[in-house]
Amino acid sequence: MEQHNNKGNLIGDRETSDDDEEKKDVQEFRILGQSMCFKRRRNSESSSSSSSSSSSSKRASVDPMQGSEQRKSQVKGWGNQSLRIADPDVFGIMEKEKQRQFKGIELIASENFVCRAVMEALGSHLTNKYSEGMPGARYYSGNQFIDEIENLCCKRALAAFNLDSENWGVNVQPYSCTSANFAVYTGLLLPGDRIMGLDTPSGGNTSHGYYTPNGRKVSGASIFFESLPYKVNPQTGLIDYDKLEDKAVDFRPKILICGGSSYPRELDYARFRQIADKCGAILLCDMAQISGLVAAKECISPFDYCDIVTSTTHKSLRGPRGGIIFYRKGPKSRKRGGMNLNQDDGGSSERYEFEEKINFAVFPAMQGGPHNNHIAALAVALKQVVTPDYKAYMQQVKKNAQALASALLRRNCRLVTGGTDNHLLLWDLRSLGLAGKPFEKVCEACHITLNKVAIFGDNGVIMPGGVRIGKSAIVGKFLCRRKNFLIFLLM
Repeated sequence: MEQHNNKGNLIGDRETSDDDEEKKDVQEFRILGQSMCFKRRRNSESSSSSSSSSSSSKRASVDPMQGSEQRKSQVKGWGNQSLRIADPDVFGIMEKEKQRQFKGIELIASENFVCRAVMEALGSHLTNKYSEGMPGARYYSGNQFIDEIENLCCKRALAAFNLDSENWGVNVQPYSCTSANFAVYTGLLLPGDRIMGLDTPSGGNTSHGYYTPNGRKVSGASIFFESLPYKVNPQTGLIDYDKLEDKAVDFRPKILICGGSSYPRELDYARFRQIADKCGAILLCDMAQISGLVAAKECISPFDYCDIVTSTTHKSLRGPRGGIIFYRKGPKSRKRGGMNLNQDDGGSSERYEFEEKINFAVFPAMQGGPHNNHIAALAVALKQVVTPDYKAYMQQVKKNAQALASALLRRNCRLVTGGTDNHLLLWDLRSLGLAGKPFEKVCEACHITLNKVAIFGDNGVIMPGGVRIGKSAIVGKFLCRRKNFLIFLLM
């Protein structure tokens, strides 16, 4: 039929055919909202260009499909490599640390061994997601499942300590207890406001404020706020509540802090409450060391007396490394000093105003996006906290600490306060002519890890003259390995 058409029509048909082929060779797509065209080279053009250039004819031709598959293989190999293959150096060091933990005797009071489920959550895909903000109010989209995890974690945190969600709130985003404490200060205080906590050589924590003997400020709490410590009685090692009250009434702190890192006895929270009310202070408890005992009801609970409670999540609580803040909310009560501080007596219209201030201090004032893998791992750990097995574990921790204390006392060793009510004890080595640092090194050479600690001297001089021994990790380790725990005597 085409042969009978006139020449013009034939040429027109060829031009139309050429245009159609050219359109097929051109692909239009968009990148970042910009329209772009990609034109594939025709066979005739490819052959002419290759024949016209001597250098191009010498190049080896590459199959586009083969190159694409090679790139896919490279990306797939990088994404699916195990740590052993991807980074043998880091893997080797980690394996040596695993063996150290497995073979050694762990007596550091601030450490513990988490379960496999917690480690799986920590090493999960949740680390990929960015979720600045609070559940339901994130700066990024795609957080519906992250919100579910954080809400579940908060619910379990309240349940672990038997708290009513009507009267208590919780923030599980802090990266550590030090971050949690500083968020409380930032949210409730102005720079230069006063705080008061247990002196570090008396068993307190530097996050409660600390100055060295020469006056150097070594804590952010002392740099941005004015801190004054209270101390233990140098003869007994116990908190002197009468002197504490006198100091607090004179100093008038806005936040009074109870709790510490190296205090082996129960705290008198009722007395703390009375002193806080007398000087008009908010009462904050840092229960980082004893939170697991509190949850298992093997220690007096600070929640009946305190306005705010902070903690780590990785010590006796046996969770991932991080911090947590509990705060009162709802109506205030006129009755204080041991009564339910949220009990509405019908005549008070005041309400606690901690929630918004503390949450804002955590983010955006102090931190960026929360670590979602940590929050998921904490939710796993908190589920275990409410089980009978966990309570039995904490009971065993306490029994072993007291048994070790008794064994050392029988050998005329000196313990600060003469014993322990929780999971840790302080061994004063000065009566043996020893100091904490060399003793720590000798123990480490014997695959025993503990830590040196400052002992408040009889003459008021600060000396690292002792060691702190904790039983949470070693008891958990032996229970996990299904072996009977034998008390290890250090003499």
